[in-house]
Amino acid sequence: MEYAKLWLSYDEQADRLAERGLGFDRDDLVEHLADVGYYRLSGYWYIYKQDSDVQGESFTEGTTFAKVWDLYTFDRQLRLITLDAIERVEIYMRTQLAYRLAEQSGPFGFLNRSTLPNIDQKAYGHFMSKCFTAYDRSKTLFIEHFKKKYGDSHGLPPYWTLVNIMDFGMMLTLFRGSPNVVKKGIADEIGIPAGVFESWLLTLNTVRNACAHHDRLWNKRLGNRAKIPRGRKYPEWHKPYKVQNSTTFCLLTILGYLLGRIAPNSSWHSKVIQLLRDRNEEDLRRMGFYEGWEECPIWKKWMQGGENSAGKV
Repeated sequence: MEYAKLWLSYDEQADRLAERGLGFDRDDLVEHLADVGYYRLSGYWYIYKQDSDVQGESFTEGTTFAKVWDLYTFDRQLRLITLDAIERVEIYMRTQLAYRLAEQSGPFGFLNRSTLPNIDQKAYGHFMSKCFTAYDRSKTLFIEHFKKKYGDSHGLPPYWTLVNIMDFGMMLTLFRGSPNVVKKGIADEIGIPAGVFESWLLTLNTVRNACAHHDRLWNKRLGNRAKIPRGRKYPEWHKPYKVQNSTTFCLLTILGYLLGRIAPNSSWHSKVIQLLRDRNEEDLRRMGFYEGWEECPIWKKWMQGGENSAGKV
C-alpha cells in the first residue's frame, strides 16, 4: 500500500486535532507539537480515542491536551527514575562479575573461552569483538592510562577495568557466559534463583534500550517477560497478590526488590511512591496495578515506610 499522508504545518495539525474533538489552548499545543512532535504525542492521546469502527478518529468527550501532556510528562519522569534504578543494577553487576570472574580465572581470564563455559564460540567471538571496539573507542582517562602504560603488552585491560566500558548488553552476555558458580553466587546475594535473575537482566536490558530511545514506558507490555520466583521461599510474589510478569508494575517491583538488596539506603522507593500518587485508578490499571495491588507484600512495606518510602499512594 502506498503511503498517502501529506506534510502538515503545526497549525494544520492543531486544526486536525480540533476536528477530532481535542480541547486545547492553540499556542500551547503548537508549541508542544514543535518541541515533541505529533507522532510521539499520539502515543499518549491514543487511549482517549473512541472506537474507530464507531466514531472514526474522534476523541472521547472532555479530552484535553492538558491531560495528554500530563501523561507525557509523567512517562518522562517514570523513564528517568527507571533508568536511575537500572544504572545502579548495572554498576553492581559490573562490580560483581569483575570481582568473581577475576578470582576464578585471573585478571585476563576472558581471553580464554573455557573460563566462560556457558557461551558458545560464535557468541564469544562477537563478545570479544565488542570488547575490542569499546576499548579502542574509549577516551576515558583510565583507559588512556592503561593504553599508555600497558598497551605494548596487552590488547585489553583486566576484568575490573574492562567491565567499566561495557554496555548493559555486553554485561548481560558476560553474566550468561559465566560459570554456574559465579552466576549462582551473585543470584544468592540477590536472594533469587540464577535463572530468574538472568531473565530479569534480559528484561532490564530491553527496558533500558527503550528508555534510551525515549519510548513510551508507563503502559508498556514487556516483550521479554521476566520470570517470577516460585515456591515456598518466595510467597511475597504470589500471596495475597500475584505479580504478573508483563506489566510496568512488574518492572517497578523487580527494580524495587533489587535496590532493596543492593542499595538498601536508597530513596528510590520513596520517589516511585511519590510519582504514582497523582495517577488515577485507570492510569494505574493500565500500568498493571490491578485490584488488590496494595496488598502485595513487596509494595506494602514500601508504602508503610519499610524501604524509606514517603507513605501510601
